[in-house]
Amino acid sequence: MRLHRIETPGTGMNSRIREIDHTADRAFRVRGRDLREVFVNAADALLRIQRQRASNTSDLTREVIIEGFDRETLLVNWLNEILYLQEVHNETFTRAEILAISDKHLKAQLHGQKGRQPRRLIKAVTFHGLRVRETKIGLAAEIVVDV
Repeated sequence: MRLHRIETPGTGMNSRIREIDHTADRAFRVRGRDLREVFVNAADALLRIQRQRASNTSDLTREVIIEGFDRETLLVNWLNEILYLQEVHNETFTRAEILAISDKHLKAQLHGQKGRQPRRLIKAVTFHGLRVRETKIGLAAEIVVDV
């Protein structure tokens, strides 16, 4: 951890206030041939960062419907909904299946188990630097999460 002195002219505060570098975020990049694949890959990346253990059996299926103003908002809402459902219902998801998707609407199923907690906590998915962009082979997105 590095400390940086914050100069505050005329206040005499520069010795009592210091900015501290810290890493409270993690980021990942996902790619896919289409929007459906990007959203499935983003959910998979989120679950992997949480260190969810894949299971051969899934005794829980939860259907979700998500809305957003655009692709980016839809993506953040989708991933934050996964975090919310895990926290509120004490569920652990290991797989996501997109049933229908457009730039502003998503219908999906989450598969997992009841009663298991993620091994690494993610507080929220952020909009920081988020953009779903076209590539030569489909779409890509970079996503930052607050840990």
